[in-house]
Amino acid sequence: MAKYIVKRIALAIVTIWAVATLTFFLMNMVPGGPFLSEKAISPQATAALEAKYGLDKPLGEQYVTYITGALHGDFGDSLKQRGRTVADIIKMKFPVSAKIGGISVLISLILGVFLGSIAALKRGKFLDNFISVVSTLGIAVPSFVVCTLLMYFLGVKFRVLPTMGLLTWKHYIMPVAALSFYPTAYIMRLMRSSMLDVLGQDYMRTAKAKGLSGKAQLFKHALRNAILPVVTYVGPLLAYTVTGSFIVEKIFTIPGLGGEFIGAIQGRDYTLIMGTTIFLATLVIIMNVVVDIVYKIIDPRIKLK
Repeated sequence: MAKYIVKRIALAIVTIWAVATLTFFLMNMVPGGPFLSEKAISPQATAALEAKYGLDKPLGEQYVTYITGALHGDFGDSLKQRGRTVADIIKMKFPVSAKIGGISVLISLILGVFLGSIAALKRGKFLDNFISVVSTLGIAVPSFVVCTLLMYFLGVKFRVLPTMGLLTWKHYIMPVAALSFYPTAYIMRLMRSSMLDVLGQDYMRTAKAKGLSGKAQLFKHALRNAILPVVTYVGPLLAYTVTGSFIVEKIFTIPGLGGEFIGAIQGRDYTLIMGTTIFLATLVIIMNVVVDIVYKIIDPRIKLK
């Protein structure tokens, strides 16, 4: 286990470096610049700003300077939000995104596992067919369509929920619902398929022959093995939640990291783009390592190499 963790940490560091390097050079290949959108700015002022932030230096030198600073936790100052560092922006905005994302992941796992198990136990019946239709819709419909429908019906037509901000608990309902709709549907299908496979195993027939109750069969024997594919999906789920929240935050005007990231791309705020990309990539990679370790704990038969 220790050897595997060390190996994964080393691979994670290489992956983060690769993401940072690709982002840096691809970002600088895009036409335009962070100061071209400034109103009534002279060429002399543009040159002064570029000199201030080191953008007048050769690209290779800029890269080495930035990576060296990032290794020490310094992501630089925002080019568009004067007087604010990238680290401060992430520190202030990420908790908002993390709260929405965390609630969405928790709801997705609970509902997905529960409804998927019910669909498997009620195979071929009305409830199974209904859950299958809902899960298919959840996978097929993009999150921005779900956001639009929720906002129109619950926010505009019936006026039962607020459509912007995060002032009260009611403000969380639509963003969380929109963000968790797809992963819940996917987990439902994944859990149903896995549960059907487990219910057909010999040890499940043995448990039934011993006279164990349905609940004991489900929770003591079937669920622990059937949930393994869902645990594997938690890593990609976290990645989807992080990236998918950007669209949801923008639509519902949520002051999270997603809005800052989109604004940074539109305004060519290079340092903020780099800082948020490295931060989110690190977060996703760490969670994938944690998921692999949890996978081993749930099923000791799995060998980590």
